[in-house]
Amino acid sequence: MPSQSWSESTAPKLLLMSTVVLDAWAALAFLQREGKAWVVVRRLLRRAVRGNVRLLMSVVNLGEVYYRLVQIAGQQRADERLQRFRRLPIELLPVREALALSAARIKAVHPISYADAFAIATAKTAGARLATGDPEILALPRAVVARMSLQRS
Repeated sequence: MPSQSWSESTAPKLLLMSTVVLDAWAALAFLQREGKAWVVVRRLLRRAVRGNVRLLMSVVNLGEVYYRLVQIAGQQRADERLQRFRRLPIELLPVREALALSAARIKAVHPISYADAFAIATAKTAGARLATGDPEILALPRAVVARMSLQRS
């Protein structure tokens, strides 16, 4: 029986799968079960469990999710939701100097929040699409970041 080549049988899955970055908008839509966005993010999470997609999020955007949960649901409920969220198949990326400076350059030239600039910088650095429904990000030219547009309804 002939052996398969490395590229056919043993190539690391990471090289074969797509990568998607979730921003706070996408995470909150999922956590609050908001319409079509919830369905799309849930589908991405299922694909991540199967190893078909790699999901990333900057810890800055995780902080944004957390403070919004505190505002919406209160401290105790936010803590509970955060613990559940952290068990999802999403890689949380630390902020290193290069990412902070990339986000700063994006923020300097586009009318978006600094946290949104981190989501964009994370996607660009990872060569990934950004899953978002944030109107500020969706209003940017497509050349700024590859994106997956989400809708609440």
